[in-house]
Amino acid sequence: MSTDTFDLVVTGLRQESTGVMSLELAPPDGSALPEWQPGAHVDIVLPSGLVRQYSLCSDPGNLRKYRLAVLRETDGRGGSEELHAGARLGTILTARGPRNHFSIEDGAAHYLLVAGGIGITPILAMARELMTAGKSTRLVYCGSSRQTMAFVDELEEIMGAALALYPRDERGRADLLAEIKNAPPGTAVYACGPERLLSDLQDATTATLGAEAFHAERFAAATPAGSGGQTPEPAADTAFEIELRKSGCTLTVPPEKSILDVVLEVNPSFMSSCEEGFCGTCETKVLEGEVEHRDTILSEKERAKNDTMFICVSRSKRPKLVLDA
Repeated sequence: MSTDTFDLVVTGLRQESTGVMSLELAPPDGSALPEWQPGAHVDIVLPSGLVRQYSLCSDPGNLRKYRLAVLRETDGRGGSEELHAGARLGTILTARGPRNHFSIEDGAAHYLLVAGGIGITPILAMARELMTAGKSTRLVYCGSSRQTMAFVDELEEIMGAALALYPRDERGRADLLAEIKNAPPGTAVYACGPERLLSDLQDATTATLGAEAFHAERFAAATPAGSGGQTPEPAADTAFEIELRKSGCTLTVPPEKSILDVVLEVNPSFMSSCEEGFCGTCETKVLEGEVEHRDTILSEKERAKNDTMFICVSRSKRPKLVLDA
């Protein structure tokens, strides 16, 4: 993932469903965009200074433009309202990334994709890639109504009979437990959507296919019941030191502050967003030390590598951490 920012100009706007608008973004100079794989997202710095994350849902083979989709949330954190109200053809936005902790792993006998609402955005790119590669795939797409479900026509063209649409006002809720029970051995589950959907799906997948079969991208921090053991109760917070290798300084992180809090005191422009360990904006490379991971992004395998962390929530298990910051 690149830590550099770059400008993008809005070259297309389209209403994909009630409340969902897609934006096509391209470099102002026509140059090629950074490469990405399905599941990736970019950080978008809005004109107000807010930083928000949006999944890429275009074709990874086309590096002349990115496409992302934004659900208008009047009771959200402000980013979607700003884009819906202010984005116009020619608007310049600053981006960083792409980053990807939700990539497709090869080797599964079957792929079950599950999307709830705007969670379709990363799943759409995955579906396109898997179907193009001829992989055994099923996509279950849930929404409140067909009118609110974005990209339905595109998905029907990509998936054909492998697409199961569940507009709740027409069909009720999808029976996700049955989907898991009917999945063949060797199925990998990839899901994005509301926390209730992910929590229930994770529990069912873990019980039937094993914890390693479940992969998810979340819009909010996981609840303890739905964390699948991934976010254990942390030890009591204690003070520790961090060395910021690039900055050339050593700082103390007191029990009542996060690493991010301390970093922002010396580098107010350090990019962050959710401050809850689910968006990935504050990802920082670990050079030395041992991390106590408290995010809901990294898998157990990724945590074991001890080479990256999300400094808004994670801490140090040892008296000192050395970070590439």
